[in-house]
Amino acid sequence: MLRNMANSLLTHETIVTTLPKAKELRRVVEPLITLGKKPSLANRRTAFNRTRDRDVVVKLFDELGTRFANRNGGYVRILKYGFRKGDNAPLALVQLTDLAAEDSNTEAA
Repeated sequence: MLRNMANSLLTHETIVTTLPKAKELRRVVEPLITLGKKPSLANRRTAFNRTRDRDVVVKLFDELGTRFANRNGGYVRILKYGFRKGDNAPLALVQLTDLAAEDSNTEAA
């Protein structure tokens, strides 16, 4: 389950899930992005072993690794998003941190 959620987050860069799942997802995604910052064959193979999705690995090393090159951690932002209607479970919005900075820069221009 966490592998699929990590693939979705790395592909779409924002997802909505329950708060406990979001906190566990952070523990999976942040080491993957750290791997993407150092492009080597061994790191690519490790990332593929953890994600099992070739497109995610390509995006991780080509796009996300360069985007987060100057950041030492804290790649994932978790925002409380209210409660789910059916069972009142706490929801969270999970985003990659530089996504919001890019959106605010385009709106200000």
